[in-house]
Amino acid sequence: MLTVLLVIIYIAFISLGLPDAILGSAWTMIYEDLNVPISYAGLVTMIITGGTIISSFFSGKMIKKFGTWKVTTFSVFLTAMGLLGVYFTPSFIWICLLAVPLGLGAGAVDSALNNFVANHYEAKHMNWLHCFWGIGATSGPFIMSFYLLKENGWRSGYATIGIIQSILVVCLLLSLPLWRKFEDSKEEEKKGSTSINVKTLLKLPGAKPTLIAFLCYCGIELTTGLWASSFLVFNSGLSAGLAAKWVSLYYLGITVGRFLAGFLSMKLNNKQMIRVGQLICLLGAVLLMIPFSNNFKLVGLILIGLGCAPIYPAMLHETPNKFGKDLSQEIMGIQMATAYLGSTIVPPLFGMLSKFSGFGILPGFLLIFIVVMLLSTERANKICK
Repeated sequence: MLTVLLVIIYIAFISLGLPDAILGSAWTMIYEDLNVPISYAGLVTMIITGGTIISSFFSGKMIKKFGTWKVTTFSVFLTAMGLLGVYFTPSFIWICLLAVPLGLGAGAVDSALNNFVANHYEAKHMNWLHCFWGIGATSGPFIMSFYLLKENGWRSGYATIGIIQSILVVCLLLSLPLWRKFEDSKEEEKKGSTSINVKTLLKLPGAKPTLIAFLCYCGIELTTGLWASSFLVFNSGLSAGLAAKWVSLYYLGITVGRFLAGFLSMKLNNKQMIRVGQLICLLGAVLLMIPFSNNFKLVGLILIGLGCAPIYPAMLHETPNKFGKDLSQEIMGIQMATAYLGSTIVPPLFGMLSKFSGFGILPGFLLIFIVVMLLSTERANKICK
């Protein structure tokens, strides 16, 4: 039974990764068709991220009340309807309105499934699941590319990915008997348990440094992905095409790294996996600073990707061990919300600083966040012994 559920969750992670990168791929055509400024993509992203943060924050309460299956199924349904709705959108305001269910659905299902896996499966599956999410996120723009040069290009691309999400909804509906059996036998959902407010959760030993670590991690991953190309072009003299290829190797490092981390996690525990990843990131940031050869920068980028790979899955999987299974879902929601907050505020923060100091500060900027993340996780480990 657990094996069948795991297969469904693997499929879900691929499917949920599909919409994450398609806005950027399609926006060059969307803004022209809808006659809006190209900068409006930031507004859509902000709405999606805002919805994701809100739903992640409240996911613990929702799952306690309704159960993992209902929250997951309804969240994927919201995502599917949002994607399909884009096909029919007549104006930019509808894109913004449809961004709301896209964000709300993504945050709740992310928190629900991550907590379910953290509580009921080995660490290797958490790594491989996030690797499969990377496959989905990579496939989304690839699917969109087939439609962009055709009639109703970007609309058809969104509709296709919406149909894939709808198929996932059907799979989740059909899997209801499995979830029911699991919940009956394992008492996975404790609907009668008392809900704990956020202030109390934040007072738990190790909670605050753990949240700081989540914020720093997502800040590092997103800032590197967004600004590394500009750093390589303006600071290292690379062409835009070559810089883009190097950044793709960074993302490849994350995806391949998570696949390999699944095997490594059979030998190392979560804390050791996090520590190894952080030290590799640290080395990568130092190599980015070396001015003598661009080859060091390429190796540094790949190392940051490989280092990032095990950190996030291991931090998620460690949640029940650190705070207990009874509190893990509510803590998981706050962790996810904090992580999304980090991905929202840290890249723009670097963008603002780069206006005054140039893109050359990127390695030092990343190094500061890596060190803070490392110190925060070690502090949390010491408190939660």
